[in-house]
Amino acid sequence: MADPKDDDFLDDLDALEAEAEAEEEAFETAEPTEADRIAELEAERDEYRDKFMRALADAENARKRSDRDRREAEQYGSTRLARDLLPVYDNLQRALAAANEEQKQISAALLEGVELTLKELLSVFKKHGIEVITPAVGDRFDPKIHEAMFEAPLPETKAGDIIQVSAEGFMLYDRLLRPAQVGVSSNPG
Repeated sequence: MADPKDDDFLDDLDALEAEAEAEEEAFETAEPTEADRIAELEAERDEYRDKFMRALADAENARKRSDRDRREAEQYGSTRLARDLLPVYDNLQRALAAANEEQKQISAALLEGVELTLKELLSVFKKHGIEVITPAVGDRFDPKIHEAMFEAPLPETKAGDIIQVSAEGFMLYDRLLRPAQVGVSSNPG
């Protein structure tokens, strides 16, 4: 048979559990105190301030990036067209170099037209930031702006000296469009 004390204990235990649940429900549904509400609002404010500052920084970075991209597009957007015009410059130079004295006298007007066309092309190049790289024989080889087409041990030169210029190079502002093509001395002395 069950002890009546055990039943009373279980009833007391059930009553305590019910009371604890009621207190917990009352705590959950109770209005927060003013200090709790202020702390909650301050935390929310700080969170929004952080989000705002991040969005502001992102907007500033995007503005700087778009300014940089715009400047680069202005300066370097014509790179492909400029590279396509370089053979025109080369061909005009070759046409002028190929004319001998007799042809210069016979076709003076034609050669003058070619010279004026070349000058106009150089003027357009300068207007758009294209500079001609014209190395001279005896200059030092610079791999940043020159391309070595061959090496040869030429007497009276030092290793790394330019001994022949095959083609001029071109810069678009601070970028290399085409390196100057040169022959370089490999003289060990």
